[in-house]
Amino acid sequence: MANVTGTGNTFNLPNFVGELFTASPTQTPFLTMIGGLSGGRRSENVEFPTGQLYELPAASQPAISEDASETAPAASAVVREQKTNVAQIFHESITLTYSKLSNRGRLSGLNTAGQEANPASELDWQVAQRLVKISRDVEYTFLNGVYNKASASNQANKTRGMFELCSTGTTIDAENAALSVDLLKQLYKAMADAGALGGNMVLFCGSDQKQRLTSLYEKQLGYNTPASRSVGGMSVTELETDFFKLGVVYDPFVPNDRILIADVSACAPVFLEVPEKGVLFLEDLAKTGAAEKKQIYGEIGLDHGPAFLHGSITGLDYTGRA
Repeated sequence: MANVTGTGNTFNLPNFVGELFTASPTQTPFLTMIGGLSGGRRSENVEFPTGQLYELPAASQPAISEDASETAPAASAVVREQKTNVAQIFHESITLTYSKLSNRGRLSGLNTAGQEANPASELDWQVAQRLVKISRDVEYTFLNGVYNKASASNQANKTRGMFELCSTGTTIDAENAALSVDLLKQLYKAMADAGALGGNMVLFCGSDQKQRLTSLYEKQLGYNTPASRSVGGMSVTELETDFFKLGVVYDPFVPNDRILIADVSACAPVFLEVPEKGVLFLEDLAKTGAAEKKQIYGEIGLDHGPAFLHGSITGLDYTGRA
């Protein structure tokens, strides 16, 4: 069904009775784990630091004689490099005519005596759905966002997402191969060699790779023997590796050709606060006629920490891939 673009009125937003359902995914597991739309931290700059990187010299065995120790060695210093990301604008508006709001008793579709329209308040429901849309857009952006730092007011800031971050650090191109234990082990090792600390690792994947991952381990000895004899099936929700433990989470906004392993303890949403308004706020717009006009506004970015803490596999085979 098509959504209304522009003003909602009595005819394009009819009232119905019955319970409300949507098939659109509303789960935002990555965003929820790192603080949600009410957590994270605040910034007074659209560009914010995600950390400082430095490298120590390669480990080696010194060979310094007693005579040589009488003279101080050549001076050296460790150089630091700052990494940054940007916040971007999330902006929604709602306009409902007074006539639409006053006709709450006018019902369309199948009706039975004594029933009432659901939702009871069109305005409150539409505001709530805009917030759900923003949550979905933030989740998608934090995973799949492509970085852009605006250099003029007519350009859009775009926050860097996790998959783009991993492309600069630890990532494996599966080249259309199926997900396998060997591919996963290759990623674990590459992440450990890169310096991943294993703080709070979580593997995020779409529906196809979630089922394939479970299939990789379902024949493991004792793994598919439930405590109850009346329960069948399995779902892998945690993996033990040589380097760290990681949870496994289905995320509908991860494309089916890839998986992400993120140290969620290093990630947080970053909000810019508008003085005297807040970080994600609802406010009235100027009236030009007989309609309620409201907007929701926020500037949000992802503090993802350094790239070496995370990893990804891309280019995986999946059901339906051409």
